[in-house]
Amino acid sequence: MSGLIITSAICQIVPHSFRLRHHFATSDWRNLKECGTLQLKFKMAETMIKPDISYYLIKRITTMALDNVTKNMISWWIKADTTPKPDDEEIKSALMQVTQPVFLSDLQGKPALVKGELITASQVHPPNTAEHYPVAAYTAALAPHHLGDGQFKQRHGLRYAYIVGAMANGITSTEMVEMAGRNGMLGFFGAAGLTLDKVEEAIVCLQNSLKDLPYGFNLIHSPNEPGFEFALVDLYLKYQVRLVSASAYMGLTLPLVYYRIKGIHRDNDGNVICLNKIIAKVSRVEIAQQFLSPPPEKLLKKLLAKQMISQDEAVLARLVPMADDLTAEADSGGHTDNRPAITLLPTMLYLRDRITRKYNYAHEPCVGLAGGIATPQSAAAAFAMGAAYILTGSVNQACVEAGVSEAARLLLAEVKQADVTMAPSADMFEMGVKVQVLKRGTMFAVRASKLYELYRNYDCFNDIPAKQRHDVEQRILQARFEQAWQETKRFFETRDPGQIERALDNPKHQMALVFRAYLGRSSNWAITGEPSRKMDFQIWCGPAMGAFNEWVKGSFLEKPKNRKTVTVALNLLFGAAVQIRLNGLRLQGVRLPVGSDILKPLRFSEINSLLED
Repeated sequence: MSGLIITSAICQIVPHSFRLRHHFATSDWRNLKECGTLQLKFKMAETMIKPDISYYLIKRITTMALDNVTKNMISWWIKADTTPKPDDEEIKSALMQVTQPVFLSDLQGKPALVKGELITASQVHPPNTAEHYPVAAYTAALAPHHLGDGQFKQRHGLRYAYIVGAMANGITSTEMVEMAGRNGMLGFFGAAGLTLDKVEEAIVCLQNSLKDLPYGFNLIHSPNEPGFEFALVDLYLKYQVRLVSASAYMGLTLPLVYYRIKGIHRDNDGNVICLNKIIAKVSRVEIAQQFLSPPPEKLLKKLLAKQMISQDEAVLARLVPMADDLTAEADSGGHTDNRPAITLLPTMLYLRDRITRKYNYAHEPCVGLAGGIATPQSAAAAFAMGAAYILTGSVNQACVEAGVSEAARLLLAEVKQADVTMAPSADMFEMGVKVQVLKRGTMFAVRASKLYELYRNYDCFNDIPAKQRHDVEQRILQARFEQAWQETKRFFETRDPGQIERALDNPKHQMALVFRAYLGRSSNWAITGEPSRKMDFQIWCGPAMGAFNEWVKGSFLEKPKNRKTVTVALNLLFGAAVQIRLNGLRLQGVRLPVGSDILKPLRFSEINSLLED
């Protein structure tokens, strides 16, 4: 039996009788016919289940009495030292010991934990022993590091299929990225909105501290500043930053393709090696299709014409997708299309499969999920739908390592489900693109929307009616327009001087830059905690924050000072594992008297203790 390969299994539990119907497709039917009754030992201190086998297949295999036709079977627990008894706390404790399988018997209609070492799978007749109990249900061991796609974790050197998403202006700080990397997770530094020298400082910091541990940097689409996007790519290539999170892209750009393709080559075995990896974050099918496909020919030709890549690099580029992996971004904080996760992820998975078959890639891109993931239930749902990994954002911004002020974190700790709204974005203001922000305790969304309305309706600031101009200068800019322009001008002198030239020739563009400056600075006010500008705080936030706050209410994580990135992450993953095990038992017809308190947050040390058992 050691060489037996089970390729499929179907298990059906008939309520009240606990008859198990099994049908196995195997590699050797002749051996199976001679098996008869098979006894399997399950030591509760270890699991015989390999992590790379799908949990959703394993949870159905509760006994093994095999034949080439469907048979009615029943599993029995043979009494060892203790007699099973219904005990809610005992079952709850067993479910939380996620490194161990759980067997439940049925005692007069109530589930009871089985603690013996011997499970017998036989035909309907019970085993020939003094005491035996029918096994009602079984759930496999499922530790947090078993969740997600093994290929994704191996590709990026991770223990957990978990990404701390990039939040602009350094909100996803170097400290946060470092903590993620040191604990087997992946963090992306929030480079968007920062100057090149600030990004360079972060690169040097993380490369010195993390060495070969996983980390990445954000590369955001900058349609109004293509020169800056190129400069950022050059900086990443200079320092050999080998992994970026590409976000907010409305189409592939020359700098992005250049980053992906530069240095592509074949190794000694003929495998195509892309030195620079991309995890794209998208919410639209048409954008996902571009990232899952090879680089466009027209952009490759432009790079060849500029002598930025070689002919060999252009040829090999046709064999790989633009992105190694793809994050389906549902309703989230910041840039979002407010897509529902329950429809977005399956759509992206089907698209990935279709495009992978079309191009016959050597390595299939993995698809993860972001947006709304803030509780064990939402994390479990993501993995149940087939997410290779999960990515969190809003909940991390409320953690102590986040690059925001204590005042901002306190506001986030009070967020409820409906305390978010959409407002114009600073980086794509003229295009009418919006971001999801906090509306509770701040007037930013209202004021930013007012500025965009004025921009759309007037060609220059002086065309705006005097009363409205006065209101903008007094309440929003808190400066005369000319003064605000001079401050804006100084910013763009170093970041993108071309913007100043455009503004001098086009008053409408000048107005846009001044209004964008307010939007950009509002995020910095939240970061620094500027007390005079508290009502102008721009805090990117999705509805996930409200769900998180409801989940942690009454626990140690309710207080902002206790919210640490890795503690939050492990609670989400650990809780997801418990929830999946719980669901597995319920699907087998067992009604468990276990409340939602089984998923309450645990301290970092408590989780580690449970994982070491």
